[in-house]
Amino acid sequence: MATTTESKVLLVEDSKFLRMATERVLTHAGYEVSTAADGEEALRVANEKMPDIILLDMMLPKLSGPEVLRALKANPATSAIPVIVLTSLSQKNEEKLLRDGADAYFEKSRLDLDQNSGLLTATLETVLSRLHRPVPSE
Repeated sequence: MATTTESKVLLVEDSKFLRMATERVLTHAGYEVSTAADGEEALRVANEKMPDIILLDMMLPKLSGPEVLRALKANPATSAIPVIVLTSLSQKNEEKLLRDGADAYFEKSRLDLDQNSGLLTATLETVLSRLHRPVPSE
């Protein structure tokens, strides 16, 4: 993989099956993955681990995905961390989620981890590459 080796990803997904399958794909692609199963855990882990990027499910117990997204963006410590929204909801919600601070939107229906795992890692690469543009050396 390109520049993402060692990039830290926080995967927030309440479905144990999807969380484990996605974690396996991301780990195989060279990411260091932390996971959270609900919104409260997501905020705690984000503050502890300070990931490079967050994959955030929208339908979560305790705090919903939109609540987590707003809390992440309102906290100066986590506001700069890019968030890719994972959702089963239709794309009509994309505009509002992007307005609320999401950096990208990924429909779970496209998350066929055996066939299309490259789509997810490509989305991660795209968002991360926007952050890691070369900085002129002094």
